[in-house]
Order: sequence, then C-alpha cells, then structure tokens
Amino acid sequence: QVQLVESGGGLVQAGGSLRLSCAASGLTFSMYAMGWFRQAPGKEREFVAAISWGGGMTYYSDSVKGPFTVSRDNAKNTLYLQMNSLKPEDTAVYYCAAYLTPQYYSGSSPNYWGQGTQVTVSS
Repeated sequence: QVQLVESGGGLVQAGGSLRLSCAASGLTFSMYAMGWFRQAPGKEREFVAAISWGGGMTYYSDSVKGPFTVSRDNAKNTLYLQMNSLKPEDTAVYYCAAYLTPQYYSGSSPNYWGQGTQVTVSS
C-alpha cells in the first residue's frame, strides 16, 4: 500500500529554518505530482506547495511564496519542503500528499496523505 512518511518537524525560533522530508513507498513516485499541506490548531487544512512529477513545475500558496521551496529527489522517492524565515503563524501540522496525476491542478484533492509532522515556531 501507499505510505507517505514525513520527518523533519520540530520547534524553531521565528526567523529560523526547517527542512521537511517525505519518504514515499508503494507507488511509482517519479510518475506523480506531490504536495504539502498544513493544518493549524482550530483551522482547516490548507494547501502549501506542490510539484510536478519531474520537478519542473512548482506551485505555492501566497502565504509561503518566497521563503518556502518544494523539491523532490525521484531517485530517493523523497519530497522536500525547505522552510526559511519561519513565523509563528507557520505553526501547524504539515502533511505530505500524493496526486495520481503527473501534473498538479489547482484545487485538486490528493489521493494519499501522510500522517503529518508538527512544526512549531516560537516568537
């Protein structure tokens, strides 16, 4: 079965950086678009970033565009999210997601989810 396992979350001070990783198994990782979402306490899950199957196209929510970078290593079946200049409002559980399409389509729902990793940014 498909498994998406996030890692790299933790506690960081405002202005700091973290890199999240998502190890994928059970699917042909290099064929599919991947994404990151997050859910803050009391809020709905929201889209953060996505990347096409080969990494040639990337997409970001307006709130993270600039400080965050999504990337992938298809040889390692791993998705990354580099988060710089973190703010307290970036505090959330971050989820890795897989789409069963090569490209990402705005507003589309992922087919698979990871279990999430907590990111806490202190002020």
